[in-house]
Formats: sequence, C-alpha cells, structure tokens
Amino acid sequence: MLKRIIYRWVGVACLSLAVWACKTPDLVQKTESKAVPVSYSSSQDTTNTGKVRWQDYFTDPYLISLIDTALQNNQELNIVLQEIQIARNEVQARKGEYLPFVGYGAGAGVDKPGRYTSKGSSEATTEIKPGKETPDPLPDFMAGLYASWEVDIWHKLRNAKKSAFNRYLGTVEGKNFLVTNLIAEIANSYYELLALDNQLRIVQQNIEIQSNALEIVRLQKQSARVTELAVRRFEAQVLNTRSLQFGIQQQIIETENRINFLVGRFPQPIQRNSQNFIDLVPNVLNAGIPAQLLENRPDVRQAELDLIAAKLDVQVAKARFYPSLGLSAGLGFQAFNPIDLVKMPESLIYGLAADLAGPLINKNAIKAAYSSANAMQIQAVYNYERTILTAYIEVANQLSNIGNLANTFELKSLQVDALTESVDISSNLFRSARADYMEVLLTQRDALESRFELIDTKMAQMHAVVNVYQALGGGWR
Repeated sequence: MLKRIIYRWVGVACLSLAVWACKTPDLVQKTESKAVPVSYSSSQDTTNTGKVRWQDYFTDPYLISLIDTALQNNQELNIVLQEIQIARNEVQARKGEYLPFVGYGAGAGVDKPGRYTSKGSSEATTEIKPGKETPDPLPDFMAGLYASWEVDIWHKLRNAKKSAFNRYLGTVEGKNFLVTNLIAEIANSYYELLALDNQLRIVQQNIEIQSNALEIVRLQKQSARVTELAVRRFEAQVLNTRSLQFGIQQQIIETENRINFLVGRFPQPIQRNSQNFIDLVPNVLNAGIPAQLLENRPDVRQAELDLIAAKLDVQVAKARFYPSLGLSAGLGFQAFNPIDLVKMPESLIYGLAADLAGPLINKNAIKAAYSSANAMQIQAVYNYERTILTAYIEVANQLSNIGNLANTFELKSLQVDALTESVDISSNLFRSARADYMEVLLTQRDALESRFELIDTKMAQMHAVVNVYQALGGGWR
C-alpha cells in the first residue's frame, strides 16, 4: 500500500514537473495593420497603371531595347537570382528535416580478446557448428540499413519549412522590386540623356547667336558707336557659353556610362532620338486606389511574407520548450564469415528504439531564442506598416508632382517664347542705338537660362511619369 502511494506521488510529481518544463514565457504581441486611405483623391476608379506591362508603358524603341538588355545582363539582378536559388535550397533542406533519414552502411573488422578475459573465455567455449571452433582472431562483417526520425509532434520542423518557404517567396518579391527599380533607373537616366542632348543643342545655337552679336559689336566699335568695354563684355559672354558645352558633354558621357553599367556592358554610345524631346507628352496615369498597393508593390508583398515567416519562427522557437520524440531503427546482417552474412535468421540483426527528451533546467538559451524571435516578429510588423506608409506617400507625392510640373511647364513655355522675342527685339534696338548693350547681354542670358529651365522641367515631367509608375508597383510583370 505504501509503495503504491509513493509511486502515485512520484508520478504526480513527474507529471507536474513536465508541465512546468513546457511552460513558455509571456511575451508582448503586436498585430499588423493593413489600413490605408480609401483613395488618393476623390476618385474611386480602380484602373491602375501599375498593372500595365513595361513594354506597353514605354513607347521609345531605344529605351525598350535598353531595358530588355538590362533584364538579361544586369549583374545585381543576376546576383539576386542566385539568392533566390539559395533560398529555394533552404526550403528543400528544411523539408528534409521532418522526413525520416534512411542510410546504409557496411563494415569489416577483426577482434582478438585476451584468452583469460570474460569475453575471451566465453568465445573459447562457443562453437558455431559441431566440431568447429570460433576463428581466432575473430573477424566481423556487417551490412545493413539504419533510419532515424524526429516525430514532428509540435510542428516545429514543418513551421521551420514554412518559414523558409515564405522567405523564399520574399526573395522572389525582392527580385521583382529590384526589376521595378532597375527599369525606373534606366528610364530616368535615358530621359536625362535626352535632356542633356537638347541642352547641348541650345548652347550651340546660343554660341552662334552670340558670336553674330559679337561681330556686330566689333563693327560698331570701328564706327565708334560703342566702346571696347562692350566688345569685351560680348566676348566674355561667348566664352562663358562655349565653356558650358564641355560640362554638358561630360554629363552626357557619365549618363551614358551609368546606363551602360545598368545594362551590364562596357562604355559605348547609347542609341537614342532626342530631336522631339521637348514635345514628349507624359503618359495618362490611373493611380487606382491605395489598397491595390498591397498587391502591386513587390516591397509590400516581400514585407508581408517576411512577417509571415517571422510569426512562424516564433512558433518554432516556442516548440523548443516541448519534448521531442525520436525514433531510430536498424536492420542488417552480421557474421564473422562473409559467406554466412545472408544466412537467415542466424546473421540477422535489427533494433528499434524511441526516446523522448525535453528541456528541464537552465532553459535560458531557449527563452532567449523565443524572446528574440518574438522581437523580430514585432520588428517585421513595424517594417510592414512602414513599407505600406512609404508606398502610399511615394504615390501621393508623384501624383501631386505630375500636376504641378504640368502647370510649371506651361508657364515656362510662355516665358521662353517671351524671352526669345526679347532677344530679337533687344538686338534690333541695339543696332539702332535705342538700347544699351547690357540689355542685349542680359536678355540673351535670361533666354538661355529659361530654355535650360524648360528642358529641366520636361525632364522632371518624364521622371515623374517614370516614378509614379514605379511607385504604383509597375514594371515587374
């Protein structure tokens, strides 16, 4: 009776200890928010330019050719593709961890125990067959299969595989985000190159105009209508304008090489047609609704997948508090004579074992890993919410930018027209001695600056068209 009571209380104590060992620390949890504004403005139109293929969004054949080449040869993109392969291999490795491990083995050896040892004396009196003694020394041959399997009771291994799979999907979205950025960077650089071509052409035209004005001033000096000061001021203006073209030429070379780098090739001229750059009409854009960013933006999708993986990592870390069940088995043949290996059942060997083990004392490492996994999960929540906020702000900024740039370009065009006419007027007045030479110089300078600003505004317009397409998640499809 006393023994039964003791056994009962020992069992209760062991059960209580096991329950206590499986207890996990309490942690602060945080749930992500997917709330976004209903619209960017009052429009509820769900038509979204971000879903348009980049081959249909860009119409310049030279630009399309550059993007297509970059998607094949860009080194950074190819590096990311290898990272995707690495992540895929990690999924395969995690999958193998919760499946049984089966292997095979074979061995041979020789054993000579001492005659006056327990093992040696017992072998000396053992006969395998009547009239035959055990060989001395004793060889040993073995061949067989072995298996081991950790039974995934708490889904620790399956959750680890799911986490790796979501991170693999995240690397795919990371690649898509890189493609989006790569296309946008090439397009922006291409339009910058067109703008520089037009600025260089404007400078060359102004050099010709100012050189003609200089000749007129020199003739007027010979007739004593102006002084040497006027001649020198006009010369300085021509020299200053001529110096501008070298700076623009350097910018053209650097921009070409930036595109060549993105395309993955050594420096070479970039084919392009910059004649009608100033007449380019920005694409008609449809921003859709903000909720579509959750689907269209690869960085938002990647952040979401990383969050899912982080949540699974918490479950994996939590499962380490619980006991794990392992099974092991072996089956084969063993004999001191190779000929006898296949004899049944004398040479048959087999074994089966199970073990149950779990943490009991000093679980600091497991607690730290669990706490870190939870902190990373909270970190992933904040990163996800920040990515959504960033995406919305980028779209809102670019939509506003497009409207403001359209108004700016219209006013700059009127300014250029007015100053272009002023150059002709000031030149005619100067010839008839009704205007000072300084008025001519200042008018020419203002006209040149206004034309530069008009080109810059057009470039900014085209950049905004590219950037809003990028912000909406376009380009990776």
